[in-house]
Amino acid sequence: MSHDANSRLVYSTDRGAITEPTQAKQASAFAEDGIVRIRRETKGRKGAGVITIHGVPAEQQKAVATTLKKKCGTGGSLKEGVIEIQGDKRDLIRAELEKAGFTVKLVGG
Repeated sequence: MSHDANSRLVYSTDRGAITEPTQAKQASAFAEDGIVRIRRETKGRKGAGVITIHGVPAEQQKAVATTLKKKCGTGGSLKEGVIEIQGDKRDLIRAELEKAGFTVKLVGG
């Protein structure tokens, strides 16, 4: 049995060392269809609202995140292909993304 640096070994008294099946990496809950989706989230954030932006092409994510943070005057981050902007500024974010040439949809609550 070869040992891969990324594998997670599990030991069972029945069978000894076994490996878990690999799982496909899922970066976003939305399809890659060219539409940028803006969603407001509070779950798991102690009630603090955050706007998440899905569907921005990978090569533009960092620049878009920086621009939106400056325009909104708030903090934010880029995590696993999802841009997070603090606060509830959906209308401003939508206007900026449409000005940049993206097709935008507001999803969720």
